[in-house]
Amino acid sequence: MAPTSHTQRTDESSAGSTATHEAPSARILVVEDEDTVRELLDNTLTDEGYRVTTVGSGEEALKTLQTTLFDVVLLDLNLPGMHGLNVLSAAPVTQTDAQFVIMTAFGSVDSAVEAMKLGAFDYIHKPFRTEELLLLLRRAIDETALRREVAELRTRVGAGVRERIIGKTAVMQRVFDLIERVAPTRATVLIQGETGTGKELVARAVHEVSGRARKPFVPVNCSALPESLLESELFGHVRGAFTGAVQARRGLFETAQGGTLFLDEISTISPSIQVKLLRVLQERRLTPVGGSESIPVDFRLIAATNDPLAGQVERGDFREDLFYRLNVFPIEVPPLRERKEDIPLLANSFRLRFAEENGLEPPPILPETLSRMMAYDWPGNVRELENSIERSLILHHGSRSLPFESTPGLSARTETTPLDRASQEQWSLERLEQEYILKVLDQEGWHQGNAAEILGINRRTLYRKLKRYRADGILSDPKAD
Repeated sequence: MAPTSHTQRTDESSAGSTATHEAPSARILVVEDEDTVRELLDNTLTDEGYRVTTVGSGEEALKTLQTTLFDVVLLDLNLPGMHGLNVLSAAPVTQTDAQFVIMTAFGSVDSAVEAMKLGAFDYIHKPFRTEELLLLLRRAIDETALRREVAELRTRVGAGVRERIIGKTAVMQRVFDLIERVAPTRATVLIQGETGTGKELVARAVHEVSGRARKPFVPVNCSALPESLLESELFGHVRGAFTGAVQARRGLFETAQGGTLFLDEISTISPSIQVKLLRVLQERRLTPVGGSESIPVDFRLIAATNDPLAGQVERGDFREDLFYRLNVFPIEVPPLRERKEDIPLLANSFRLRFAEENGLEPPPILPETLSRMMAYDWPGNVRELENSIERSLILHHGSRSLPFESTPGLSARTETTPLDRASQEQWSLERLEQEYILKVLDQEGWHQGNAAEILGINRRTLYRKLKRYRADGILSDPKAD
């Protein structure tokens, strides 16, 4: 058995070499038991500008792999003691992206094939030419760099999604995870959720963290266009296809070439357009209105609806075959009432954004106001909260705090007066007093002096009541926020 050797060339020792690679150069581990071969590889690779570590056994290789990350491991299979295949099997625990290049004798093809099955990048027969080895190492290094770039991209994808969409609740983390999983693929996405939940925001996030991000994102509100116009908008038309078609026009499928077409409110499209859409999804070709020749199209389709398509299929209002084409990767966006812990984050984000857009000083949102916001059901979801914050900011700029503004026109349906609710739900007198006090405080932006004057009580009495409400958990404690 050849004696074990463990050497490493420092960057300083190779400073005068004819390095062909930009610093920092790739780090290579050579696992070779023959002294002469190991020394030759050490000198050759160091002269090429690589940072080289050499070991003479499989056991020593594993110890080295546990303490240092390498770009490439040049591994001899016929080692004394631990076989090279055993090193290859154990190494991925510590070297998740390093490429293994196997050195083997001509008579060991079966072992080389087995090494490839275990994840080796490639193999080379001994004896080999220096040029052949260097070419193989460059390919392996490029593969390592590519894997690390992909891993970094995935990390940026996750961060990017969370920068675009606000939410810390478990249900929103699930949405983020689904976006990150589907974005790199070509799969069609069906986004479902109530009006105002942010379905288009999810669609844009899928597009912007995908490989199509540099190409167009084309949104279409299917419910906003009549059938004849929607067909022409989507598929385009040739000259003379209908009255007024004085020139040919390409459709939105072609506009989205290489990018993403987002069909919002897809549940509203007519049966005839459903048929044409199904054909385009199947064939990836379309025929413009009035045309006879089909055109190839490359797009990623994301559809959205607030009316679950499965129910429409059961009622016979939507084609079942098209539903299955669309429902490849479903994402359900939760309503705001199911993610109330996100309301403080959303409210403060909207407050700062609209203050900047309107050139206003943003008054703070008090914990008491946030408690009231979190107690409200928000039937219009995030969009209603967004509009509420903007309206309140405009109406009450200059105030000491931002009050909770319920949506005008919805009060009859979503927010009855305390007296009406007291009668319907048989409140106690204490409960009625509590609700009225909180409503007056809301209206006055939680200015306790003004509220006490309207209520006909002194500020000390109001303070004591609010202290009791906090103790009872009706209001959050400002000290805890």
